[in-house]
Amino acid sequence: MHDASSDDGTGSRPARGRRRATGRATLADVAALAGVSPITASRVVAGKTTVRPELAERVRAAVDRLGYRPDPSARALASAKSSHVVVLIPLLSNTLFTELLEAVQDVMWDAGYPIFVGITQYRPEREAALLDSYLSHRPAGLILTGFDRSEAQRRLIEASRTPCVHVMELSDDPAVHCVGFSQTEAARAVARHLLDRGRRRIAFVGAQLDPRTLERAEGFRGVLRAAGCHDPRLEILDPRPSSAALGAEAFRRLVAEHPDLDAVFFCNDDLAHGGLLEALRLGVSVPDRVSVVGFNDLPGNAQMLPALSSLRTPRREVGDAAARMLLRLMRGEPVDVPAVDLGFELKVRASS
Repeated sequence: MHDASSDDGTGSRPARGRRRATGRATLADVAALAGVSPITASRVVAGKTTVRPELAERVRAAVDRLGYRPDPSARALASAKSSHVVVLIPLLSNTLFTELLEAVQDVMWDAGYPIFVGITQYRPEREAALLDSYLSHRPAGLILTGFDRSEAQRRLIEASRTPCVHVMELSDDPAVHCVGFSQTEAARAVARHLLDRGRRRIAFVGAQLDPRTLERAEGFRGVLRAAGCHDPRLEILDPRPSSAALGAEAFRRLVAEHPDLDAVFFCNDDLAHGGLLEALRLGVSVPDRVSVVGFNDLPGNAQMLPALSSLRTPRREVGDAAARMLLRLMRGEPVDVPAVDLGFELKVRASS
């Protein structure tokens, strides 16, 4: 059979298909079974609409019958880009990042892009190695958490010409594409809330000490300094990973060393959960004696005793918006607003 489609016009006899050494069907196999030329089969598989409907249907039927799947490495060589998107996040054990990641995958799945996930564990050297490895495979796009990376890493990303969107933080640089919210303003909102509740001896507990935690600490300090009640002795900045156990330890220490303590702002909800549980163990009344506020508003806060007040961050919305922005960049479409601020919401509950 000859292929007389107008998109090809060669009238050439289709090539005889040969299986790869792996036994997987090739594009030539599909073309042979459908009775079309390899270029026509390639156009149908790539989603081109220039092939006559009856020929396209034959190709799709051959694809289904043979179980053919395109070879990503071959596609990358042909296009100079792979068909996947790389997402680098600090942790998978934090609901904050799993919700963001799920939103990214939902958008990319519908657009036909699988995602490769790298876990940096808040370690700059780990992120540098992951970036070097993933960029060598020429991904179609890149989503990174925050801006904390070396000049060499920034040059590597720029030289790769890979479309890139940063998440969870904002930049004033119009050349940088990002989706997030102001960590500093979010912390200021928490500090103002506690001051409005009449609290003056307010502690800050931070862990991990990534840039976002330090931005929250600075926002907190600024408001308390303006109110004339900032006390650096009430700050605990611990480089260890955030956990409920660490939150309990910090709360116990603060109550023991500062009997006049009347509020604690924990920079993560897992720390705040530990603090609330420790308050129960110590018989410290929350919020009558000490108010407690967390950050991120993760699931379970409303079920704590008392229900935990927390700053809700839009992690799923950030993931969705970042993925859609990246798709526009990958398609060469204009992005009118390079920095998208999705804001935040203070969820006030019984603990404050």
